[in-house]
Amino acid sequence: MKLSLLCLLALAAVSAAADLSQPIEVLCAVQKEGQGNEAAAKAWQEIVKADAATLPEVLKGMNGANPLAENWLRAAVGVIADEALKAKKLPVDALVTFLKNTQNSPGARVVAFDLIHRADEKLAEELTPTLLEDPSADLRRHPVAKLIEAGDAALEKKDNAAAIVAYGKGLGGARDEDQIKVLAKKLRGLNQKVDLPKHFGFLMSWKMIAPFSNADRKGFDTVYPPEKELKFDASYEGKTKEAKWVDFTSTDEYGKIDFNKPFGMEKSVVGYAATDFFSTEDRPAEIRIGCKDGWKVWLNGELLFARDEYHRGAKLDQYKLPCQLKKGKNTILVKCCQNEQTEQWTVEWEFQLRVCDATGTAILAKN
Repeated sequence: MKLSLLCLLALAAVSAAADLSQPIEVLCAVQKEGQGNEAAAKAWQEIVKADAATLPEVLKGMNGANPLAENWLRAAVGVIADEALKAKKLPVDALVTFLKNTQNSPGARVVAFDLIHRADEKLAEELTPTLLEDPSADLRRHPVAKLIEAGDAALEKKDNAAAIVAYGKGLGGARDEDQIKVLAKKLRGLNQKVDLPKHFGFLMSWKMIAPFSNADRKGFDTVYPPEKELKFDASYEGKTKEAKWVDFTSTDEYGKIDFNKPFGMEKSVVGYAATDFFSTEDRPAEIRIGCKDGWKVWLNGELLFARDEYHRGAKLDQYKLPCQLKKGKNTILVKCCQNEQTEQWTVEWEFQLRVCDATGTAILAKN
């Protein structure tokens, strides 16, 4: 009798979750500019009335959802979870199972971890070390923060060796720039070498050529010779002087490739940078670029992305370009356009580029 009752309860829970498939589908169909909002509002009201046992199903709806739909679902999860926490009925074991399944979306898994932490802080702390190598950069933040704390505590006890171990382990797992900067500073303060270009996967050595004309900002769409062929012994007519290829290796630990250094402070010009990346295997990857000028990026002759915009700011991983590396040589070509503005804040004519996987983990070239 007990077994039958348990089976009925389990079936009821599964049924309750399954009953949400339609309203979740409606939420996932919501689009920008209000398309589907009315139907989504009705579906949302239906979802928030569901039992706490449905939380993993609602979280699962976030897999592949557009940002607007994800916000609707996240809000629904919050309402259901708040009621479940008051009643002490949060399905913690099911949320742990959801968290451990790395096929679920990073955003949904972060929400699951937060709910686990609210329900059982001790359990969340036990799970924390397992997230140091997680595919989600957001989930790595907590274990990295704990390692920073551990290193700081060791320093207070004047145990430099233990601090170095904690900080080093934290740096190995860190993927966010702010935490990496903190850890690099702490390790260097303990006389440890930190190779940030290697950690991030910045490409530091390039062949560069300039200056081609960007008069009236027409250079962005003009197909100059490097876009047709890469002949590093060739020279071409440039805007103010002959355009020749030069070798350039950056010394900036954040991988900035500065055209001003080899070519001078030019304006209304176009430059190109090319490098070969040798991959150990055929694999998916991301080329991530930061640039405040107009730019284009090609991989093995295929245009990945282009941005015709100037001086709107640059930051690490500003643009993420999914791509497919082939085993062996992969040629990366960057076009970087400088405009005519002369204000001090417009002089930068540079980019930074790294190769990594979807988690931000550097993919290092084969030597």
